[in-house]
Amino acid sequence: MEAENKKSFIKVLIFVLGFLVITSGAYFGYRYFLTVKELKEVKTQFASSTIDFENKIKQLEDELNQTKNENTNLNNSLLAERAKNEFFEEQINAIQGTVNTLNKLSKTDRELLKKYSKVYFLNENYVPAELAEIDERYLYNNNHKDKPIQIHAKVKPYLYKMLESASSSGVNIKITSAYRSFNDQANLKLSYKMIYGSGANKFSADQGYSEHQLGTAVDLTTPELKNLSLDFEKTTAYRWLNENAYRYGFVISYPRENKYYQFEPWHWRFVGVALATKLHNSHQYFYELDQREIDQYLISIFD
Repeated sequence: MEAENKKSFIKVLIFVLGFLVITSGAYFGYRYFLTVKELKEVKTQFASSTIDFENKIKQLEDELNQTKNENTNLNNSLLAERAKNEFFEEQINAIQGTVNTLNKLSKTDRELLKKYSKVYFLNENYVPAELAEIDERYLYNNNHKDKPIQIHAKVKPYLYKMLESASSSGVNIKITSAYRSFNDQANLKLSYKMIYGSGANKFSADQGYSEHQLGTAVDLTTPELKNLSLDFEKTTAYRWLNENAYRYGFVISYPRENKYYQFEPWHWRFVGVALATKLHNSHQYFYELDQREIDQYLISIFD
């Protein structure tokens, strides 16, 4: 009896186990089916998302390229406008420079660099716009109190610097004559003619042709010489002037072999530092240059 009960129990147990196995298999099979299905759906969704993502990336790249192109165009436009503005600025500066030059020239006496001495003529009414008295310490003697010796006011600083520079080098240079009016020159020439006759024309200009009327010419000497003479050429003062006067804008007007007057080592004319330097470096003298070339230096005569 017990043996039959055991057999029945075993049968029931086997049935139950079989049922559980079948049920478990069915469940896991169902879950596998669901998992595969879900996986396919996920793959499908992922593939769709990937396409959308790629499309979005391409769209953003297109927008980025479009923005870059717009920036490039804007930059090119900016450069073009900047170049245009720079061109206009250069034009404006050039015009302004021309205006400033013309304005400066309009305020500069055009007679100051003319080639007088038998070439151009100054009438009896011409007087430099500004004349200044020369300090007595620079004069050859003090016998000028009744009629002070004068120089063009803008030339005076250059003249003083030149004489002081010479003095600091141990060279004593004095002034015997500077500005002379039309009438002063006429009286001087008359006195020379009374003494030397027609020979006066070799060393003295007629009124209206004298550089002294400009107020920019001076006659120089040293205390050792009693008057103007060719002996000035032999002095240390003359050698110093030949080597240094151009630094202060002065040049000798009538060197040896000039075609206007006899050699005058004492007669020096202010023409401005730029022109004086050009003449010194090229070993030329003032009256050798064409007037048009000389006129180019008028703008800088007092610079």
